[in-house]
Amino acid sequence: MTTMPERRAALPLLSHARGKRSAVTCELKCGNACADDAPNTSENEYFRDLASRAFTRRRMLGGVGGGALAVALSPASPAAAHRRPGHGHGPARGLSFQPIAPVAADVDALTVPRGWTWRPVIRWGDPLSTRAPEFDPEHQSERAQMQQFGYNCDYLDIIETPGTHGRRALAVVNHEYTNENIMFPPSEDADTLEEYKRIAMAAHGLSVVELRRSGPGRPWSYVRGSRYNRRIHLKTRFAVDGPAAGHPLLRTREDHLGRTILGTQNNCSGGTTPWGTVLSGEENFNQYFVADDTPENRRYGIPSTEGGRAWWTVEPRFDARRPGYENEVNRFGWVVEVDPEDPDSTPVKHTAMGRFKHESANIRLARDGRAVAYSGDDERFDYLYKFVSTRRMVRGSSRWAKAQNKRLLSSGDLYVARFSGDSPPAEIDGTGALPSDGRFDGTGEWVPLVEDGCSRVPGMSVAEVLVFTRLAADRVGATKMDRPEDVQPNPVTGRVYAALTNNTNRGVAGYPGVDEANPRVTNREGHVLELTEYHNDAGATRFAWTLLLVCGDPSSAGTYFGGYEGPVSPISCPDNVAFDSTGALWIATDGQPGTLGLDDALHRVTLTGRERGKVEQFLAVPREAETCGPVVHDRDGSGSVFVAVQHPGEDGSWADQHSFFPDYAAPGTLSRGRWGGPRPSVVQVYRR
Repeated sequence: MTTMPERRAALPLLSHARGKRSAVTCELKCGNACADDAPNTSENEYFRDLASRAFTRRRMLGGVGGGALAVALSPASPAAAHRRPGHGHGPARGLSFQPIAPVAADVDALTVPRGWTWRPVIRWGDPLSTRAPEFDPEHQSERAQMQQFGYNCDYLDIIETPGTHGRRALAVVNHEYTNENIMFPPSEDADTLEEYKRIAMAAHGLSVVELRRSGPGRPWSYVRGSRYNRRIHLKTRFAVDGPAAGHPLLRTREDHLGRTILGTQNNCSGGTTPWGTVLSGEENFNQYFVADDTPENRRYGIPSTEGGRAWWTVEPRFDARRPGYENEVNRFGWVVEVDPEDPDSTPVKHTAMGRFKHESANIRLARDGRAVAYSGDDERFDYLYKFVSTRRMVRGSSRWAKAQNKRLLSSGDLYVARFSGDSPPAEIDGTGALPSDGRFDGTGEWVPLVEDGCSRVPGMSVAEVLVFTRLAADRVGATKMDRPEDVQPNPVTGRVYAALTNNTNRGVAGYPGVDEANPRVTNREGHVLELTEYHNDAGATRFAWTLLLVCGDPSSAGTYFGGYEGPVSPISCPDNVAFDSTGALWIATDGQPGTLGLDDALHRVTLTGRERGKVEQFLAVPREAETCGPVVHDRDGSGSVFVAVQHPGEDGSWADQHSFFPDYAAPGTLSRGRWGGPRPSVVQVYRR
């Protein structure tokens, strides 16, 4: 066995002390999910048991079966991209940059490579309409926030408008949660505190914003007053479609039909569809409610005691203990679809795609034209899912074609992943040391939950499977993973990449132990999984998999960088992933301050050739911020990289701000109408 860290040099790593994730992040982002017991207490078959049986079968077959399957699962040919990565019109070429050194976690700066610079595209509070007031941190209101760019931005895409020669685009941005501790001045007035809650609610959701620039390669600016500009928040009406629409489990006292939902919240990552709409995942929705203590609510981590943001004091529906509101919790945790090109359209919640803590939803077309969406359930010991549409995508850009394609996610088959390793279980010892074959890898299957319009889960109807998807996946024995977050297919190769952020309970007493797909105990730094569908067809029900990265300080034992032995940048807690025009993987991190003592970052990872596994750091975000929503445009002039900078300076307070990103005015002052405190923002990084 070998781990190879002693032969692999690291790019310069600043001295640091390990710590924990910010307590503020844990409270506001996910409702202290990691401080509580993991909601998955099911006794479904553990991976180690499956791996042991699989290894025994291979020994009986003389190893032939496993090798034959691996050959069958290798890609036959690169998959055609449904949406050309990198945007623009030039050839695929990637970006040239000198990797930056890691940045210490107390540095309040956005650090980019030499020869590059950055500027904000849009910031929290920027007015979207001509009637919206200018951002005034000391005089905020719910009405103003509904017309201004929302708070913590997560998923991001910059969708260039056809026929404008690269001069116009639409930015679509998720707003995951709010940091009230730094957003508002302290107050003891009850009415003021209630208004703070309403403002925070209005700062959740999504923004659609038109961008313009003078030409390719130039910086973008947002267009105030554009007809496309739109805020989607907790008072926006959503249609509900799919098999669970109208079911009693979705009905409330204010929606007797179960077909109209007010709002979306805790929107994390997402994806842009081949037909031009945007998907958004409702993630840690549980923390906004208080509900009766039932097995279903416990499985989704919904608290039965009051605390947190206490939104039920301004909107009773968030108290699901109240008669008529018991099902309100079931109306969140879905994939949302928004059409950015139609500001008058009604966004949709798709029940066919299942209800859980959706980190994202990303589309690849199957060989027969069906839409396949991958999604992770961001919780310790939860699962990886796939949805396959019933209908096939209609080619073309006509309005009729788009209207047909906007129905694709309304019906289809829902699957959950089960993994098997190909190494003796005894070789997976929890340290991260590689097994004797030199890789963490194996095969797997997509286990049906709903197929051909029927439930495949004993004792559960189709609607029950879709509303309580976690419980359905428990029953069929899905593999418990280490917080599967962003899951995306590579538009160049067709392989699928999943960021498994971390799981400090892996192998702890009372919790599942290690397995080949989750090979480290108390996994603080996460790993990245590469999945290849059978015959490289997204519609397949079998796949091969391997771990591309086992993250951490490259000089430490138990890390793995795809077999690459040269210098690499340290990386921890992978969260969002993206691809450039060459098919290289870009990874945004969330948690490096607590694991490596470094600001969170954006890295590029080579996936092919001798440098497979090479990690190069492109940028670092400011103090106490998270890197989100990376977008790489490398066909566009000299190239641009966009990131959403979330919760900068989140450990501060109104009187003691820890960051002044992105304007860096004098601390505690107003300068040129800009607040001397942090504002979550979308930024563009481009060559000088």
